[in-house]
Amino acid sequence: MLSRTADNLYWLSRYVERAEFVARILDAAHRLASLPTSYGGGETNEWASALASAGDPEVFKLHYDAVNTDTVCDFLAFSPHNPSSIRSCIETARENARSVRTALTTEMWDAINGAWLELRSYQGRELNRDEFSRFLDWVKGISLTFDGSAYRTMLRNDTYWFTRLGTALERCDNTARILDVKYKILLPASETVGGSLDYFQWTTILREVSAFNAYHWVYRESIKPLLVADLLILNRQMPRSFANCYTVLVDNLDLIADAYGRRGPSQRLAGNMLARLESEDIDRVFASGLHEFVLAFIDENNQVGAAIAQQYLV
Repeated sequence: MLSRTADNLYWLSRYVERAEFVARILDAAHRLASLPTSYGGGETNEWASALASAGDPEVFKLHYDAVNTDTVCDFLAFSPHNPSSIRSCIETARENARSVRTALTTEMWDAINGAWLELRSYQGRELNRDEFSRFLDWVKGISLTFDGSAYRTMLRNDTYWFTRLGTALERCDNTARILDVKYKILLPASETVGGSLDYFQWTTILREVSAFNAYHWVYRESIKPLLVADLLILNRQMPRSFANCYTVLVDNLDLIADAYGRRGPSQRLAGNMLARLESEDIDRVFASGLHEFVLAFIDENNQVGAAIAQQYLV
């Protein structure tokens, strides 16, 4: 496979996954903003949290004067100035898909091209709260349709493996940012860890990553930050956990290496990360600092991405 083709497939999957992530972030911010005043609604900084999770605050400041519902929603959903806005992600994903049209199945192309066409009907419109909520559900549906069509219709060859690499790498990066922002920004200093607002925020985080039911199936007890982190970092059964994503990365990197007859830095780095996650203990993570652990993970995950790019995509 040409490196250009692999690059298009890899980034196509990353941008589809990122669009869904931004939609989930915005949905969570709306949920938190609508909490009753007794739980901290109206006094928290969920829109700053959403911006920190999914956008570039410095780019935001160039185009908006204040951080609020309208400005953050516009920046993260529709702004052409934000390369990670839902609009930019879908447009870039479609451009990547168009470049490798013959490598995609009909179902995959229809999913991303249909999304790009329908996106035009939302641009330039003033959406009320219910309409915007339906828009976010539509975006999440695009990712499910695209990912499902890839899983159900693609041959298991290097074309499929590179799409899995992009999805897994983007997904664990998104999960890490959600966890880090919860600790750094979301809970106001005036609120106590373990209080009612903290509980509702963790519940919202679980819903944001489609893990609320999974949490109760695994732990069978009330929401606890340590157990939420355990689910999203170390539990290999959880599709969005660090451990599961790196299992997918290692498996697909190994398949690529076997097919091409050569291993390199990406296999080594991903394998080392998976080994550390498998031997890690969530109590040690909290004792050493969740924020520090997540920051280190994001940095090393970026190194894996750079190694994949250097080894296969340039």
